[in-house]
Amino acid sequence: MTASDSTLRRFLHGLPGVDAVGLEARAASLGTRSIKTTAKAYAIDLAISMVDLTTLEGADTPGKVRALGAKAVHPDPTDRTTPATAAVCVYPDMVAAAKEAVAGSTVKVASVATAFPAGRAALSVKLADVRDAVAAGADEIDMVIDRGAFLAGHYMKVYDEIVAVKEACGTSARLKVIFETGELSTYDNIRRASWLGMLAGADFIKTSTGKVAVNATPANTLLMLEAVRDFRAATGVQIGVKPAGGIRTTKDAIKFLVLVNETAGEDWLDNHWFRFGASSLLNDLLMQRQKLATGRYSGPDYVTVD
Repeated sequence: MTASDSTLRRFLHGLPGVDAVGLEARAASLGTRSIKTTAKAYAIDLAISMVDLTTLEGADTPGKVRALGAKAVHPDPTDRTTPATAAVCVYPDMVAAAKEAVAGSTVKVASVATAFPAGRAALSVKLADVRDAVAAGADEIDMVIDRGAFLAGHYMKVYDEIVAVKEACGTSARLKVIFETGELSTYDNIRRASWLGMLAGADFIKTSTGKVAVNATPANTLLMLEAVRDFRAATGVQIGVKPAGGIRTTKDAIKFLVLVNETAGEDWLDNHWFRFGASSLLNDLLMQRQKLATGRYSGPDYVTVD
């Protein structure tokens, strides 16, 4: 498809409308499924391996980032069978410290860019942000779309920006495109944003920044999983999904894994294709993992407080 405002609008508004009641009912139904203990142990380890361990605060220091990197590599220092997390996610100026901390491991370094979280900056500033992060060694870039442009119907502007950021990533960094679903107002908009991001070259589509009131939900993640499934069926290209913000417990994480399995399928049950954007989730996964192994919960000092 040759992109232009008119062709993008025609395509995106020609997508089937979302049955909100049906979507939420299916997400709720899948969330009620229980799994056996052996499957739960597998699911916990899988979820740990999918976490993007994140710190995105103004008070971040190189020391805090190094500590987070060490935790990503060995989430439970008392049990080296615990899998490493997928990545550490930091601001661009902290990429070098994160790379140092995870050197020699499988843990990737992801960096938010493009004037995260609001995205209110000139394109030249956003691209400089991306290039700085990539030059410092970022393996992945998490960009935010211009929600104002999207909501105003300026789809080509959003498309061109994603294409430019993808180019700035070069060949070494994968691109995650954040929609901030809590600001898109409707499920139809989330479906349109998903297809727009994929058409423009996203390697991952991501729900949220974690900085607004409504972040990842089972329903909006289910909708995005349907989009990547249908996109692969149409194009042969597989795209990852990252729900972020508000996923705090093992129970929540397992619900999302069920959504992945039942909607997109087993091909997405791998941290190359599915991630959790989370800061507090990992600690609960570690507590529940130890409970399965020992039959009891550990004390409050068992895991580090990030």
